[in-house]
Amino acid sequence: MSYVRGTEGMTYLWSGMILIGIIYGALTGNFKAVTEAAVSSGKDAVTLCISMAGIVAMWSGLMKIAQESGMVEKLSGKMRPVIRFLFPRLPLESDACKYISLNFLSNILGLGWAATPAGLKAMECLADLEDERIRSRVASKEMCTFLIINISSLQLIPVNMIAYRAQYGSINPAAVVGPGIVATAVSTATAVIFCRIMNRRGRGR
Repeated sequence: MSYVRGTEGMTYLWSGMILIGIIYGALTGNFKAVTEAAVSSGKDAVTLCISMAGIVAMWSGLMKIAQESGMVEKLSGKMRPVIRFLFPRLPLESDACKYISLNFLSNILGLGWAATPAGLKAMECLADLEDERIRSRVASKEMCTFLIINISSLQLIPVNMIAYRAQYGSINPAAVVGPGIVATAVSTATAVIFCRIMNRRGRGR
């Protein structure tokens, strides 16, 4: 229900912004510019989607190959100390751990498209575990921790940004790799520290 309401809210927000832009353009005599911008933006969006399709297919395909070959499973095993540190109450053999590890690995490689399905499955498994514990409709500590760290999203290869820069004529699209690693490392470290502090404060609740 909350997801539906959130979706409706975003629909109203974007619809309102578009409507305000159209009305403002009409009142200021720039309606022609608004129309031209809408047409050119639509064209740019289609071109960008086509350009990114190859990159998405390549990286998603590599991730699928890694998953089928067992490489992801091995990497997930290497992440057990990290999972144990971040989610001390979570059984390491649970499906939630597997999906959380896959989500983290996908984000690290900049594959947001591959990370999303794994993230949704992880949340579903975490919700099932919480229902088994206390049958509560409140998000658990593990769910909150996973969501915050997933949003901070440490990335070694920012595929999305590289694709955008290449599409818009950047001389060196991969120049953002270094700054991206630093920025996402800081954001992820901040997220981990925040989660640890909040979990300690809420211990016993």
